[in-house]
Amino acid sequence: MLYLRRVWAIVHKDLAAEMRSREMVSAMLVFALVVILVFNFAFDMRAARAIEVAPGVLWVAFAFSGMLGLGRSFILERDQGCLDGLLLCPSDRSIIYLGKMLGNLLFISIIEVASLPVFIAIFNLPLELRLLPVILLGTIGLAAVGTLFSAMTVQARAREVLLPVLVLPIIIPVLIAAVKLTAGLLDGQPWDEIAHWFRFLLGYDALFLAISYMTFDFVVEE
Repeated sequence: MLYLRRVWAIVHKDLAAEMRSREMVSAMLVFALVVILVFNFAFDMRAARAIEVAPGVLWVAFAFSGMLGLGRSFILERDQGCLDGLLLCPSDRSIIYLGKMLGNLLFISIIEVASLPVFIAIFNLPLELRLLPVILLGTIGLAAVGTLFSAMTVQARAREVLLPVLVLPIIIPVLIAAVKLTAGLLDGQPWDEIAHWFRFLLGYDALFLAISYMTFDFVVEE
């Protein structure tokens, strides 16, 4: 119980800081909406064409707007000297990882909830509720990997460039699986034909959550 309270304390701190400034969420939301709008004008969005293009557009918007939030995950702590204080606390450092990962997951999810209706309206797509668990699993994979690499690159001078370079190749399997699932659901394919992508997302999330959880201590030591 004490472990969970400490995790929640980090999540609550990030939420309170963002509620005061609203800088990160605002930037992420604007970026996601701009991506959706640009792609809408870039392609011929007739009904059949929209279903082919829309899943990729959606996940590009989610991934790149998420990068903005992940890049800021540890910067405020480093700039304000809080990171050293967190690392000196007499508790398991995996608490820091879980708190930061859950905070990133929450921020990215807020952007997804706000931009998904706009995406559906602009691309004139049906509302498919089965997309919600797909989006959640894809976001967990992004947050799990991105939080670890955000901690790894926070001390680097070129961290804004280095973080996407490191994260994007690793989350490509997540994006592929999420796009395939999204396309299949929007196209009305039977679940049995696309269920293997859902199982892949579950396995990916479990694997990289475990790896990140176990290696975070070594990452922040460096």
